[in-house]
Amino acid sequence: MKSAKPGRHGDGEGLYLLVSKSGAKSWMIRVQVNGRRRDIGLGSVTDLTLEEAREKGRELRKVARGGGDPIAARDKKDETPPSFREAAEACHKALGRGWTERHRDAFLSTLRLHAFPKIGKLRIDSIEEKDILTVLSPIWTTKPAAARKIRQRIGAVLDFAKGSGWRETAAPRESLSKMLSKQADSGNFASMPYEEVPAFVADQFGEKETVGRLALLFTILTAARSGEVRSAMWSHIDLDANEWHRPADLMKGGKAHTVTLSPDAVAVLKRAQALRTTLKDCLVFPGKSGNPLSDMTLSKIVKPLGVTVHGFRSSFRTWAAEQAHRIPEAVAEAALAHTIPDQVERAYNRAKFMNMRRKLLDKWGRYVTGHEGEVVQLALWRG
Repeated sequence: MKSAKPGRHGDGEGLYLLVSKSGAKSWMIRVQVNGRRRDIGLGSVTDLTLEEAREKGRELRKVARGGGDPIAARDKKDETPPSFREAAEACHKALGRGWTERHRDAFLSTLRLHAFPKIGKLRIDSIEEKDILTVLSPIWTTKPAAARKIRQRIGAVLDFAKGSGWRETAAPRESLSKMLSKQADSGNFASMPYEEVPAFVADQFGEKETVGRLALLFTILTAARSGEVRSAMWSHIDLDANEWHRPADLMKGGKAHTVTLSPDAVAVLKRAQALRTTLKDCLVFPGKSGNPLSDMTLSKIVKPLGVTVHGFRSSFRTWAAEQAHRIPEAVAEAALAHTIPDQVERAYNRAKFMNMRRKLLDKWGRYVTGHEGEVVQLALWRG
């Protein structure tokens, strides 16, 4: 390093030694921030040793990967981390612009009601599972839907805090799930426990094949809404890319959405394709006379079990939280076509984000069909 000539000298992992013509030496780290390359100065070699510069570079890359501001993290003094309430308000301010008005308003209001009185004053870096339980336990079984939303919002704040350099770890998920009891189904969308879905799917493969049963299985495998499946056209399906491109007018939120198709979902489509009677664009799962299937066509298959078709989305979401916890929560939300702030998707890199969604739905397909590493053989379906 002492004999380094003027110019830029790479150390690896984006760290560079900059030597000016006058001989002055300083450190610089190159990181990706929201998809853009940023060069960030770390200080002179008189202030930072090589090992210190490497460690500082690693810290700033972690902040950038978590969606935080590495420059702010670099300039941050040894300050006390904020309270949970302060971190929640900072999260809301930073990410809220990408949310719907309804979600933006509900985010802080539910935390004010349930979380702030219990953990609002705790330092964000000190919050553990036991603290979150003080918020969730009183309402986990009495208000299950609200409790799940509050859990997700607390998780979003803790993830944001990690990305901002305020805490070492992201939100606890698997460990927290093991400390919470099973929730009873509630509301109009009674769901099947995800542990029971594989047996249900196996039963369906053992029944007589119908268009309605194909549509139901495709709905489960894609975690889609029933109406989206019943309105799907062959022109929306790209079997070369294994993708389902749903136009805006088909979506609840009015925004076009692409679903990655697992091998098991593709197998269902190919079975439906074998039943196709026209080369013209048409419904993937047509009812009588080519009209869309009715909602009742799918519902009557599951109604005797006391669950709803829509409830399989909840089954998928719970499975993702408990069995695919290494995949970020935002990816599971995107798989359900829930609104995800652009900042979050950019933080993961759009291509990587889509790839993680594909891995998640592929894993779900293998789970519900019991075909680890295989494609479900619909040709063996009993007729």
